[in-house]
Amino acid sequence: MDTIRTEGLTKNYGRARGITELSLAVEEGDFFGFIGPNGAGKSTTIRLLLGLISPTAGRAEVLGKDIVRERNAILAEVGYLPSEAAFYGGMRVSELLEYSAKLRRKDCREEAARLCERLQLDVTRKVNELSLGNRKKVGIVCALQHRPRLYILDEPTSGLDPLMQEAFFELLCERSAEGATVFLSSHVLPEVARYCRRAAIIKEGRLLVCNDVEKLGSEGFKRVTLRGAGETPSLEGMRDLRFDGDSLTFLYGGDAAALIAELARVGLRDVTITEPDLSEVFMHYYTKEGE
Repeated sequence: MDTIRTEGLTKNYGRARGITELSLAVEEGDFFGFIGPNGAGKSTTIRLLLGLISPTAGRAEVLGKDIVRERNAILAEVGYLPSEAAFYGGMRVSELLEYSAKLRRKDCREEAARLCERLQLDVTRKVNELSLGNRKKVGIVCALQHRPRLYILDEPTSGLDPLMQEAFFELLCERSAEGATVFLSSHVLPEVARYCRRAAIIKEGRLLVCNDVEKLGSEGFKRVTLRGAGETPSLEGMRDLRFDGDSLTFLYGGDAAALIAELARVGLRDVTITEPDLSEVFMHYYTKEGE
């Protein structure tokens, strides 16, 4: 069963870009990364999935429910953390967490206490007294305390220090192991590479690629490092050239036989060919020819 499925999902904002014909499937229990820089369409996609805005065209289902007709039923089973959460500043953290639980008509006191202890969140303080990182922790507890089936997280680690980031992802891994689905929208590639099983890359509102994270590096291109080359190779499919002393490295997505022939022509002392990391995969898809 797919927890999230979109078919040709489109959102237009007049002249401004939203998303265009996004077709995506996220399996139940997946830890899924949704990658792209600011303005790529990640937040627009999330708002559509939650029924916070209406699509211009296409359709989508979340937890088997239509995002337009069954929005309230979807929201009841989702833990959502926006990139910038806003709270009532005069409320204490404990009051805010209780208020959030009551909106869902659930008693979350035990789980909220456990989460606050793990995240080192002081529930006696007022929200307007909290640092950015501690306000982020409040949002995390609100999203996790009712133990939903699906977590939709939009840039969740911004403002968290490294120790809290580690604690946060430990919590997500535990929930994922229990069968929940995690949809992580991020432009922080190392955390996607470390925790996500599958990922999609979005650019200018359009889906570029979707695959297992470990397979994204084998989409037909390699990282090639040459030492002592007599000249710079001339090949179609080369990009991201870097020079360091007598070493030259580049990302190559062309024909393997053509690569070998060109390396033999230019002459070299040593060559290393490896799988690119996720950052290089991202740049492969994101960098236009000639840039």
